[in-house]
Amino acid sequence: MRRKYLLSAAMLSILLATSACGAATVSPNSSPEPARLADAGVQVSSSSGPEIGTSQRAAAADAKAAKAKAGAAKAKALAAAKAKSGEAAKAKANAVAKAAAEKASVEQMAVARSTAAKKTAERSAAKASSAAAAAKRVTPVPAVPKPAPAPIQPASSEKVVNTAYTTAYTWYDNTPVGSASISHPVLHRTAGGTGTYADPITIAVGHSLATGRDVLDFPAGTRIYLPDVRRYFIVEDTCGDGNDPENGPCHQGTNAQGTNSTLWIDMWIGGQSVDAGGADNCAGRVTDVHTAVFNPASNYVVAPGAGVIHDGKCDAGYGNSLLRK
Repeated sequence: MRRKYLLSAAMLSILLATSACGAATVSPNSSPEPARLADAGVQVSSSSGPEIGTSQRAAAADAKAAKAKAGAAKAKALAAAKAKSGEAAKAKANAVAKAAAEKASVEQMAVARSTAAKKTAERSAAKASSAAAAAKRVTPVPAVPKPAPAPIQPASSEKVVNTAYTTAYTWYDNTPVGSASISHPVLHRTAGGTGTYADPITIAVGHSLATGRDVLDFPAGTRIYLPDVRRYFIVEDTCGDGNDPENGPCHQGTNAQGTNSTLWIDMWIGGQSVDAGGADNCAGRVTDVHTAVFNPASNYVVAPGAGVIHDGKCDAGYGNSLLRK
């Protein structure tokens, strides 16, 4: 036992000596030949030493770090791409929604215009219909309210006088001058009328104050027809002035101006549409003895035109013949 142990120790010494000699002849960067070391019973490591192991570990760490960095960059790029894709999708959705809203607004405006046009047309039609209906039911209204007319006299009560002295008064010589004032209004508030039976012209007659009251020669409201001017008249005014009207020419009326007349009547011919000279000339034309019908029938011929003086002319000289419609 002891000899075996000593032999083993001797062999170990030889191996160590041999290893030392080998180490002296081998350069630091070279490694012992594996076969020789194996033959010597020494186990040979494949590692090239402590420095080589450290470098490999550092390289591995760098590679791992680079890989991790590349992974992070890739993840970041993916996230950025995903975010950009999300923004593009959002922008597209917003554009679609905006287009839909604009289309709906345009359609709504079109509907509103159509409705407004329809309502305007309906209002125009209603207005036209109302105007047409109003035109059908228009009722003429007299411009000036008129008093109640005198009772219509039947033809059997009329009286024809062939010796009536007729004169005329105008806007320029009325009392007061430049007016149409009358003393006994019946149908008119002032002197006027067109000359029809329904709207006779104002005429003045003589009067008297002998009884203390103003008494007309013919009652107010009496109608008179004068064929020479082809118009109806109505007693609404007084002919003559002064303190003794019964002594005036209109009241006397007999043989006026030596004409063998039996009464005197003074017709209103207006004259506002002509000058004073034109009015006087027309008054001269109607001054003479003429036929007069008192309480006449309503069917005598009436000349056209409003009044004796109308449209700038004096409408007289038809004669004394009585013409009926």
